[in-house]
Amino acid sequence: MSKEVKQRRQPKPCVFIHVNHKQILGAHVGEKSLRHFSSNNDKFDVKFIETKDHPFLRAKEGELFLRNGVWRKWRMNDLQSFTPLRFMPPELMNYQGRAVVIDPDVFAVSDVWELLNLDMQGKAIMCRQRSKKNRDINGPLASSVMLLDCAKLKHWNAEQQFNEMFEGKRDYKKWITLMYEDRSTIGLLDNSWNDLDVLNQRTKMLHTTKRWTQPWKAGLPIDFVPADKFDAFPPLGWLLYFRRKIFGDYSFLGNYKKHPDKNQEDLFFALLQECINDGTVTEEMVQNEMLLDHVRKDAPRVLSKAPPVDRVVAALPA
Repeated sequence: MSKEVKQRRQPKPCVFIHVNHKQILGAHVGEKSLRHFSSNNDKFDVKFIETKDHPFLRAKEGELFLRNGVWRKWRMNDLQSFTPLRFMPPELMNYQGRAVVIDPDVFAVSDVWELLNLDMQGKAIMCRQRSKKNRDINGPLASSVMLLDCAKLKHWNAEQQFNEMFEGKRDYKKWITLMYEDRSTIGLLDNSWNDLDVLNQRTKMLHTTKRWTQPWKAGLPIDFVPADKFDAFPPLGWLLYFRRKIFGDYSFLGNYKKHPDKNQEDLFFALLQECINDGTVTEEMVQNEMLLDHVRKDAPRVLSKAPPVDRVVAALPA
């Protein structure tokens, strides 16, 4: 085969899960969900993008970056320190072919091959609106699940753009909600591909976006900095900044709560049990994650009571 033909060959479509050490168990469960519900597993890859493999993130430890107009300290130990990596897939695909990128708290309940093969109508990115009701393409978008045409995203350079946050040239919130992107290059996905804390028969990918109630965290101390929601009254953002500066990033935040939807808890632990059964995750790994406060202390008990995955899905409401 000639060199020119090899260069023209498109890489295998890939689903990327970006993750740090705190959410690695969720990433394994996410991978299991993708494989469990697909009848096309030979047609796509699943790969992790891990914070530990990208030194540019750790290089900024403790430095101030711009987030929603407020300067914050960058912490590799924060629950969501992986988020800048969601802009890496085009580079990892050598700016060719299609990729899907998902958070480590996103779990498929349908065949992701359908998403990888959607008609993108010439768009570079497809994702959903952050609001469950608003379909305005011009507002903040949810980049937690994206379908990407990598050849159209050659302007994405995660390391360079990450560093710009520390120079005051780029705001984290605007970056992560795709506010710097040309809106004519973005199409909207059906919300079912990134169903925010909703699990029913229409859901194609569940996103447990309410971190306070993530099913595998119940009872553990909060270890993330809450999102900024004070755009209309910026002084509140500064008050929270000074609270963090005096008392610490996670002070007065309390503990994770039990998830209100047992179906979502059952789905996670049913998939985790499949991981243990096939050796993707070991019982020792679960025990270690419990010791590190990454997984709830009663995980073995909950695992022992989890129904099979297909029974969970069959019982979902319409």
